[in-house]
Amino acid sequence: MLWDVDHTLVENAGVSKETYTAAFAALTGELPAHLARTAGRTDRLIMREMFREHDLVVPSWADIYAALEAAGAQHWHAMRDRGWALPGARSAVAVLAQEPGVVQSLLTGNIRPNATMKVSALDLDGDLDFAVGAYGSDSEDRAELVAIAQTRASLAYKRTFDRTNTVLVGDTVRDVDAGLRGGAHVIAVASGAHSFDELREAGGAVTLQNLEDTAGLLAHIVDLTTSRMPR
Repeated sequence: MLWDVDHTLVENAGVSKETYTAAFAALTGELPAHLARTAGRTDRLIMREMFREHDLVVPSWADIYAALEAAGAQHWHAMRDRGWALPGARSAVAVLAQEPGVVQSLLTGNIRPNATMKVSALDLDGDLDFAVGAYGSDSEDRAELVAIAQTRASLAYKRTFDRTNTVLVGDTVRDVDAGLRGGAHVIAVASGAHSFDELREAGGAVTLQNLEDTAGLLAHIVDLTTSRMPR
């Protein structure tokens, strides 16, 4: 199980945009004239586009990563105070943690420290194995993150994770595209910027309004992966 973070598991209440703004300011000494464009993009792509939109030379990824990590750490309390777990998210993660053979992690455009900051600030981290996820530092192309996570999980758990037994849950058409191109079943959730119809048309296996029906979500996951999920 690969969970997207923002608008799938959590509502960040503006913390993400503030983090990109703070990182940009740390690198340039000035506030950006144009806010970051997110909507399923990876941090590599988001920051590169920010610099190009401001006609600035793009810094090294090492410098960008360090600025993002520092900005994310500075926003932990803001996430704790203003963010919230989306309806059904907490229950879904907890119930899946009790299912034999299920490994849960993240597939997100955020760099790992900032992804873990968001879920830990809202106490959603206990049942997630962050080490086998894939993050915005791993590739600019979100679809490539799927294979990265599968490889990490396969090595860690001494089992094969591939398109037959990997489920990606996300709220954007980019999440759907990542699963389809990267090799995963996709459950799209209309809890973000894209409508139910937009997500359904994008071509995922299942489209949901939200995560509130935990039993229904589990049934979809079992149906998609029955041939490979240990019972």
